[in-house]
Amino acid sequence: MYHEQSYSWQEDDFQLPYGVEKMGHKQPNCGRTYVMYHGTTRTIAKAILSEGFRQSADGMLGPGVYLSRDLNKASRYPINTPHSERVVIRVKVNVGNVIAINHQGHPRRKNWHDHWYGEVFDTAWCPPDCGMTPSGMEEDCVWDPTRIEIDKSAAAAIVLYRQGACPLVKGNYTVSEAPAVMRLMDG
Repeated sequence: MYHEQSYSWQEDDFQLPYGVEKMGHKQPNCGRTYVMYHGTTRTIAKAILSEGFRQSADGMLGPGVYLSRDLNKASRYPINTPHSERVVIRVKVNVGNVIAINHQGHPRRKNWHDHWYGEVFDTAWCPPDCGMTPSGMEEDCVWDPTRIEIDKSAAAAIVLYRQGACPLVKGNYTVSEAPAVMRLMDG
């Protein structure tokens, strides 16, 4: 029951950084770098911008940093948070060794990064429409936060997005400009 999804790509507005690929529905290729999005709150986004990403304690795929190559998916998070508090951070991710977790009950669902269970993977990927996510959208979990780079160049930095009363804030911003963008989004 695979169907083509409509994706909103910020990358349509500018040229991708060197070595970064635009994605579709296919599994990420091991060792490649992709643009991904992380949905969070404005408060946590400020902490991420100053301190970097941290692994979550747990989740559908176990501990790690949860991202998606689908902006629509990332913009839904955090769940049960008012739209006015949501932002999305655009990042580059070197996915390393990738495993597809493509069905409920997958034997490596929460241990894909543990050598006691076999091959070690850096990223777990849930394909769209595989039955793993209620939304049917793809999801990625990256074990090591150092694989995630908030682009600090002027050419392609941080894109912050908020649904609700404030429209999409499009464009490229340096890390130093990001707090000003977030202030604009405050209302």
